[in-house]
Amino acid sequence: MTTAVANPRSGGSGARSAVAAAARQLVKSYGSGETRVTALDHVDVEIARGAFTAIMGPSGSGKSTLMHCLAGLDSATEGRIWVGEQEITGLKDKKLTRLRRDRIGFIFQAFNLLPTLDALENITLPMDIAGRKPDKEWLERVIKTVGLSDRLKHRPSELSGGQQQRVAVARALAARPEIIFGDEPTGNLDSRAGAEMLGFLRRSVDELGQTVVMVTHDPVAAAYADRVLYLADGRIVDEMNRPTAEAVLDKMLRLAANTPHTAGELGANGSRP
Repeated sequence: MTTAVANPRSGGSGARSAVAAAARQLVKSYGSGETRVTALDHVDVEIARGAFTAIMGPSGSGKSTLMHCLAGLDSATEGRIWVGEQEITGLKDKKLTRLRRDRIGFIFQAFNLLPTLDALENITLPMDIAGRKPDKEWLERVIKTVGLSDRLKHRPSELSGGQQQRVAVARALAARPEIIFGDEPTGNLDSRAGAEMLGFLRRSVDELGQTVVMVTHDPVAAAYADRVLYLADGRIVDEMNRPTAEAVLDKMLRLAANTPHTAGELGANGSRP
């Protein structure tokens, strides 16, 4: 799929840019009748290839649900979803599993590293399971980018939290996925380790041409992105290109103030109490 997408760096809108993922009139609801809850309400969205996109919104706004649907981790109630040129709406489980394995990378709060494997073995594990040999040149470049060259033989218990998250980032990058999704990837890290990890993701976009989509509630984290999408009540209500932490925080506070059930959730620095 290709379409006219504004360049998030320059703010221009003329060039045609490839789209890494997209949704049209996406609805996700749970339950039925009076107990039906709509998490996503007719969302239209496009994720530009080779860019860093952050998704923000008050608790319950649908941001994680949107990411899970785009990543094929959750199914749509209505609407259509694409990864690249392939529509994934209605794909059978086996094909969807293969697509996630071969074309998508994931980074979550929990590092999900196997304690019996060393760092390198954890990084290459998805490819080993798929029976694919890693591209050695690319693997070396990824490892160098995330600064793990001297930690490859260490097991998770011998690594700090920040180093374990670097392994998780490298694992997501190593298979050269078309798109990487991160759900609050800095949630379990201190500020220094979180800044390091965000720097690695930023460099993976700038130096490796990666596409990254990250759900976060942290304005500082969102400022690493090229573009920020804001959700409220299951709808995209605004977006920001070339964000700063101050501008993101201001937008989030105004969104929270206008959403009664979430007002007061964000602290003075944009974090949750």
